[in-house]
Amino acid sequence: MKTDSKRKVFVIGAGLAGLSCAVRLHESGIPVEVFEASDSIGGRVRTDVLDGFLLDRGFQVYLDAYRDAGRFLDLAALDLRRFQPGALVWKRGKLWEVMDIFRRPLSVFSSAAAPVGGIGDKLRIARLRHTLLRKPIADIWRSPDGSTCEYLRQFGFSERMIDDFFRCFYGGIFLEDGLVTSSRIFEFTFRMFSEGYATLPAKGMQAIPDQLASRLPPQTIHLNSPVRSIEGTTVRLDQCVLAASHVVVATDGSVAGRLVSGIDETKWNSTSCLYFAAERPPVSKPIIVLKGDREGLINNLSVPSLLSAGYAPRGQSLISVSILGDHRETPELTERVRGELVEWFGEEATKWKHLRTEHIQRALPIAPPGNDSPQPRHGSVLVCGDHTTSGSIEGAIQSGWRTARQLLSKNY
Repeated sequence: MKTDSKRKVFVIGAGLAGLSCAVRLHESGIPVEVFEASDSIGGRVRTDVLDGFLLDRGFQVYLDAYRDAGRFLDLAALDLRRFQPGALVWKRGKLWEVMDIFRRPLSVFSSAAAPVGGIGDKLRIARLRHTLLRKPIADIWRSPDGSTCEYLRQFGFSERMIDDFFRCFYGGIFLEDGLVTSSRIFEFTFRMFSEGYATLPAKGMQAIPDQLASRLPPQTIHLNSPVRSIEGTTVRLDQCVLAASHVVVATDGSVAGRLVSGIDETKWNSTSCLYFAAERPPVSKPIIVLKGDREGLINNLSVPSLLSAGYAPRGQSLISVSILGDHRETPELTERVRGELVEWFGEEATKWKHLRTEHIQRALPIAPPGNDSPQPRHGSVLVCGDHTTSGSIEGAIQSGWRTARQLLSKNY
């Protein structure tokens, strides 16, 4: 590891923001080194391999309508596999199909018959889709801001539709079902779902940071290298002090608040994801399953191996079950969740093998209305990460290459 360079840039954090920044700088001819505190790249986007199963670090998807991420990544190489556009919603003791009828027109009657909201609500979905598809994305981020719940009520959706669909579907996106998240973020994500599909890379979400890292020279990324402090453009690690021309802090918002003065520590939404192995999938199609009734722990369920066979060994299915909130201190959690699964899918769920439970306390930055992102430059240190844009893969990659562009600009 070199100790200094007149032109070298240090990037602190090997999540999507830090990797995107480092790739943009390297491909523009700027030498860069990346310091990552953990034992792997990707930040909150990771995949572990357990007994032949690919376990993403919590339920995550890549929205293939993302503009900037789509231009920066090689999507063909990721081999994205699509969820069907819609959901199965648990209501009145059974699963009901609620589909995007613009892309699945043959489902118009089954979707209309589902007791999820009323006919007026389903017509409002079509009107909302039309409205947001015509609205420039830049205008979305300049829109009047309020909570998502207030926005939906003002748009005319019934409380029944909000409770039966939006709280569980967007609860899985925002990781909170009170729908207190900024309505701008709701408009943006609704626009992305309307334009494209929720997808998974064929080899797991880890394929995204792995692809970015492959565009950097060997030895650029230093794992297990936590930065303890920053003074100007000098960083202090456990074993040494290093100097560079510029420093980019690309950690999550909590670590950035510790390393850089003037940044408030990020508040987080938490989640837990339970993974099960089964001989047969509980549903027949690659679709997200939602808990429409408000009782119970489960928020959503999916079967990643129905999208890509690589998620599970031959003859096995991988089932992902997500719940909201911090449940680390709940020892009976697995059995409580299994009891709900038996209600949904019958006694077959008692045979499912519990593989792992991921408790993710810092899963997604809380984004209330009017939450101004911190300024990306603090003296000689630049800051990037999804906490400076929006809590999404798009937001993380945007922040990384925008920070690199700022470093490359003549006015920096």
